[in-house]
This record gives sequence, structure tokens and C-alpha cells, in this order.
Amino acid sequence: MRKHKIEVRTLCMAMAVTALAVLGFASSASAHSGRWAAFNNCPSTNPSAFKCISSVTNGGKVVLGSKTVPIVNPVTLQGGLTEAEENEAGERFAHLIAATNGQTLTKTPQPVPGGLAGFVNCKEISNFLVRIGCEAIFENGLTGVNATLELAKPASEVVISQNNLVFEEGNALILPVKIHLENPLFGSGCYVGSNSAPLMWNLTTGETKPPAGTAPLHGIGGHIEFYEESQIAEVTGTSLVDNAWAAPHASGCGGPIVELIIDPIVDLSSGLPAAAGKNVAQLSSVTTDIALAEQVNKH
Repeated sequence: MRKHKIEVRTLCMAMAVTALAVLGFASSASAHSGRWAAFNNCPSTNPSAFKCISSVTNGGKVVLGSKTVPIVNPVTLQGGLTEAEENEAGERFAHLIAATNGQTLTKTPQPVPGGLAGFVNCKEISNFLVRIGCEAIFENGLTGVNATLELAKPASEVVISQNNLVFEEGNALILPVKIHLENPLFGSGCYVGSNSAPLMWNLTTGETKPPAGTAPLHGIGGHIEFYEESQIAEVTGTSLVDNAWAAPHASGCGGPIVELIIDPIVDLSSGLPAAAGKNVAQLSSVTTDIALAEQVNKH
């Protein structure tokens, strides 16, 4: 019975992927509205844009060293998609094209639980001198800390496989990011990861492949439905995971000179740098809308 269910599900997924590849019918609408409004920031008139995508993450978490930050505010990844090309392994991947509003990945702050005390706990630092410095700098009223996910590379380096997303195998989304830690004491340039050395998330809806000694995580491909006479494909309930990435030292915290003091404090309080297998990216309750760019232009 289980084998039969798997075969039926695989057949349904295959039909959905096929439909996704060829979806599209003529329309007389002239403005983005209703479900089409999801593609308002898609560069649909760009000759390289084959499809439009809008993907909203509504939950999940990021584990960075010893600190966990839940995703409580929706984060949107949006823009155009090039036509998928096949790599040497026979997988088909498309590249993202930047959103027209400049927010390919929306910079949505996520509050760090416990604020500054939850992120930088001076009492946990064993090094006496660093602990004294930590107490002198951080034990005050400026307690709120946000962690904001930002793209660390151009949109073209974001890679998506619709097949892998649906079939729960391989990399579904390759996302180069950095995490901006925001607090008045941190200044404006406090990051984990950078443009030159991003956090590389190889997110899957299947099973992750972390280093030995770390249990794999399992994602979810979600459920596909079609709308607007099958011109829009919507995948809901997706969970994308990766726990095989490394996190470097924090940098730029507090600005020039001061960062020489604050960076080590952030590192020691957060367990940074953290080797692959010690960090987690889990994007949950993801809803993704996809349509052909030529159809978006007609609406």
C-alpha cells in the first residue's frame, strides 16, 4: 500500500512539473491585480526572464553557532527566472533576475529572543578581560537586537530547481546570504558573512547531508495548485532546510577600532565561528507563486 501511495504521489508531482513548464493561456487583463499582484516586482519585460517568482517564508529559524533566531516576520524572495538549463548531473536549474523594486530578498528584521542579553551574555564568557569589557559595554538599556537576512551576491547567483523543489531531492534553492546584526551598540556594519565570503545555503526539500556526527534534516516539498486558468502555479507548505554550512566570525560590529573589542565579544557569546553541522537554516511555511513572464505581461 505504501509503495502504491508513493507511486501515485510521484505521478501527481510529475504531472504538476510538466504543467508548470508549459502553463499559460491568453488573457485580456491589463494590470497586475488579484493573484497576479504577487508578480508586481518581477522584471517580466526583461528578455532573459522566462518566468516570474514570488516566494514568501512565513516561519522557521536560523541557528547561528549557539544562538537561535526564529523567523516570525515574513521574508519574500522575488524576481524573474531564466529558462532552466541542465548541469552535468542532469539537474535543471534557473537563475534569479533581480526584482524591479531592488528588494529581491526583502530585508525583514527578526527579533533576537531576549534582545541583547539573549545574544550577548557576558556571564558566559570565560575570558576574564573580555568578560569585563563585555559588561562595561553591553550592560545598559540598549537591549533590542534584530537579525536581518540579506543577499550577499547579485540575484543572478541565486539558483533554483523547480524539479528538486517538488520531488524533494537535491538542492532546490542555492542562496548566498549574510546576516546583519542590528543594535545601536553594534553600529550599521555588524555582519556574520559578507559579500566576499557569504553564508552559502544549499537548501533542500529532501534530506540534508551534514558532516558526520550531525543528524540530517528533512524538508517538505509542499502542495501544488493552479490558478487563473492554470497560468499561476502555487506551492504551499514547503520547508527548505540546510545544516551543512559554516559560519565565520562576526565583523564590523561597533565600527572602526571599536570592532576590535565588540567582534570578539559577539563571537564568544554566539559560538562563532561555527563549523558546518553547527548551524541551521530552516525556511518553513513557504508559499511560492510562479507564472510565465509573458503571461504576467498580459495581466
